Formats: sequence, C-alpha cells, structure tokens
Amino acid sequence: MKQSLQLRLGQQLTMTPQLQQAIKLLQLSTLELRTEIQQALDSNWMLEPADELDDVDGGELAPENARSEDHGEAKEEPDDARGDTAMDTQSESDDGADTAEQEPAAEERTAEQSDIPDDLPLDSDWNDIYDGSTSYSASGPDDDQRETWENRTAESGGGLHEHLLWQAQLAHFSARDMAIAEAIIDGVRDDGYLGISIAEICDAVADEDGVEADEVEAVRHLIQRFDPVGVASLDPRESLLVQLDQLPEGTPWLAEARLLVDRYLDLLGSRQLNQLTRKLRVSQAEFGEILDLVRSLDPRPGSQIGTATAEYVIPDVYVRRERGVWRVELNPDAAPRIRVNSYYAGLVRRGDQGSDNATMRQHLQEARWFIKSLKSRNETLLKVAECIVAHQQAFLEHGEEAMKPLVLREVAEEVDMHESTISRITTQKYMYTPRGTFEFKYFFSSHVHTVDGDECSATSIRARIRRLIAEEDPRKPLSDSKLAEILKNDGIDVARRTVAKYRESMSIASSNERKRIA
Repeated sequence: MKQSLQLRLGQQLTMTPQLQQAIKLLQLSTLELRTEIQQALDSNWMLEPADELDDVDGGELAPENARSEDHGEAKEEPDDARGDTAMDTQSESDDGADTAEQEPAAEERTAEQSDIPDDLPLDSDWNDIYDGSTSYSASGPDDDQRETWENRTAESGGGLHEHLLWQAQLAHFSARDMAIAEAIIDGVRDDGYLGISIAEICDAVADEDGVEADEVEAVRHLIQRFDPVGVASLDPRESLLVQLDQLPEGTPWLAEARLLVDRYLDLLGSRQLNQLTRKLRVSQAEFGEILDLVRSLDPRPGSQIGTATAEYVIPDVYVRRERGVWRVELNPDAAPRIRVNSYYAGLVRRGDQGSDNATMRQHLQEARWFIKSLKSRNETLLKVAECIVAHQQAFLEHGEEAMKPLVLREVAEEVDMHESTISRITTQKYMYTPRGTFEFKYFFSSHVHTVDGDECSATSIRARIRRLIAEEDPRKPLSDSKLAEILKNDGIDVARRTVAKYRESMSIASSNERKRIA
C-alpha cells in the first residue's frame, strides 16, 4: 500500500477543562456542591473560606452565593489580590481585648470548679454545683427548644430485622430456640411476612441436632406476638387473626370479625356484600361495624417499621411575593462561601519562571476559574428560576390546578441557552415557595389541548382528577369514563385511557377498588 500525504479541512468541538468543570457544577445538587467546594478548599491553597466578618466589612468574597433582591443582577468579581491587612489587624486587636476581658471570668470559673469536693452528698442537687455552661449549651437561651431529632443518626432507628432481633434477645430463648428465631427473622420480608418455607428454616439451622418443623412453628408463633403484631405470618389471613387475638375479649363484634377473616376473606376481597351479611347473619349496619374493626388491623405489619431515613432538602432559591411582585433570590446558605487568599495571591510574581512560582500561578488560575464557574452556575440558576416563576405565577397564586404547560425548550429559548443546559440546572435543584418546596422539574409538564383550542398542563389535570376523586361519593365512586366526561364539560378534551394513566401515576385505585362496602 502506497503512502501519501493528504490535506483535510474539518471542524471539531473540544471541551476545555474549564468548560468541563462549569458543566459539572451545573448538574450538582446542593449537598454535592458543598462536597465539591470542600474538596477544592482541601486541594488548592489559593482558596479559603470567607468568614462573616468579611461580609460585614463590605467585602464581596463569594459571588456564587450573592443574594438577588430584584431578579438578581450579578455583581462584579472582586480583585483576588486585594489585601485585608487592616481588617485582620482590627480583628486581632478586638480578639485581644475580648481575651483580656474574659480572663478574670475564667479565673473565677476555675476557682469555682476547684471548690467542688470529691465526695458529694447523696441528696445534693446537680444544678447547685454545675451551671450547665458547656460548649453545647453556650449558644443561646433557646437551646431548650432545640429539635433533638435533628441530631439523631440514621443508624439509631434500625430496621425491622434489628427490631425483631432485639425483642428475641429479651424473650429468654434457649440457645437452640434462639438459632431458630434468628433464622425465622432473617426470612421475614419488609412487609412483615415470612418469605421462606418452614423446611428452608430447618435447613438453615441444620447445625442443631434434629430440628423439627414443630419446633420452628412454636418459635414462629411466639415471634408473631412480637411488635409489630402479626409479623412472620405466612399470609394476610394468619396475620389478621393474630392481631384479632391480641384485642380484649370484650371488644364489640370480635367473634364475627374472626369468622369473617378466617372463612370469608375471599368474599371480602371480591366485595360480596349480600353474601357476607347472609353468612354472618347480620344487617348491613352491623356488618359496617364489623368491617370497621377489620379495617383497624394492618395487613402489612412490617410497614410500621421502615428502614428508609428522611432526606432533607436544602432549597437553592427562595420565591416570595413583595408588594404584589414575585421575586426570586438565591439561598445564601446553600453552599460555603469561598474566596482567593490575598496573601498567597500576592506571592505570585509574573517574571519568575521557577517551579514554585509556576505551581502557585497554576493554583491561582484554577482558583479563579473555580470561583468563576460557581458564579456562572448561580447566575444560570437564578435566570432559570426567574423564568419558571414568570411562567407559573398562576400556580403560586392559585395552586396546582392553575399550573401552565411548560417544557425545557421554552425556557432554553427565553434565557438563550441550550436545552441540555436547562436540563442540568433543573435536576436536583429546589425552589422554596409559599406553597412548599418543589424541584425545578416539577414545574415542567406536557400539555393537553382544550375544547376552545388552548392548552392545559398535565399537572393541572392530575390535580383536578385528585380533587374529583376526593369529593366523590365513596358508595358510588367515579369511573375513568365519568372523570373524562366531567373534564370535557370543563373544557378539557382528554380520553378515558389518559385519565386512567394519570390516575395510576398518582397511585389511586380504580373505581371498583375505591367503592366502600358499607
């Protein structure tokens, strides 16, 4: 094959590291952004956190967290090399004065602590000796109202298996029965039912000599009385019967409820009202009381103890109404404030070609790019939030049924950005409004044409369906066809299958399942 030289002309898009960093910061959530900023602070000595003293003194050190009072005009980036010598000197002198004032108090506290005897009387009051001024209690007078649940870790609650094992350890089982109990608890599903057979449990404790099915059943019956009652049952019938057995014998209609669950649970599932009243020999009113007793039971006992921990959302922007105008502002506490260290930045010399100076120059450039990327991220976030609020003012004033249809392309055209950028900036970003905290994605939905040619948001249609079902007669629930007819009379032309799709997306049962027997 003959070698040759060829000249080709083409275009190629190359993403610089700075552009890649800016795109990465766009799609980070608030918690992820905090982690990214902390990593940047740890790896780049040119960056430092901005303290509150600098903000009071007028220094704009964190343009990425600037509050927007009137639809957020971005402020100019400060000079990175600006010195804070006067401020530092003043703060040091203030700290010295405070220390001098606090020294006598510290000596008095030491003297008081030295007066505490080693052996205290049994009837002594702790408050007479200890004033309670710890690092935890010195923050202010409102500490008594502190929400203690905020300090709890995710591991403190435990799950269903840990809850059952804890009760098994208190049940004074023998070593043999404890091994069986552990095997049973390991086989319990999250809904509380036993997910393995008795034979599998016998095989799981094969180390014990001659474990019989009767022994496993005996231990299982004890576990069924643990909290929550009915756990480790084989089916709903068994679980409900165990729960009924725990009720006092004087409970009204207890015997009829046991008969209903034990023999006629299938008829109850198929809603055979006439057959049930005839077999139980009760009137419809009496059957309603029996049914209320059965409804007070839990068919999924394991769901009472969940393993999922609450995830707290930090809003990225605040939306509030001032003098009739909806205003958007960034959350100043969403991310740590950072700046370029003026001392280290002043050490960089332009003419020096040494390795140390080159390293400092590189870190300074990376720090400036990082701050610029943060500023660009928040400017984009603010622009998109303002655009969303401008489109969805009716929702903010009247609720979900007034939601307007909105797609990413419309916002991208308004703010003059690419649709992929809007998709990144609206993912895992949250907006605090008077109606609650919502993800940016919540305000985007497809549209359905109305009878008069306008468009209606899918979110608005779901809200209307939810309201109609909430207001329906439980004895005669609205079918999907009836819901579609009501919506059409309101001017929304939507098919029955579309109503069914929206209803199922909201986890609402069909009309047959919603129908109340009594």
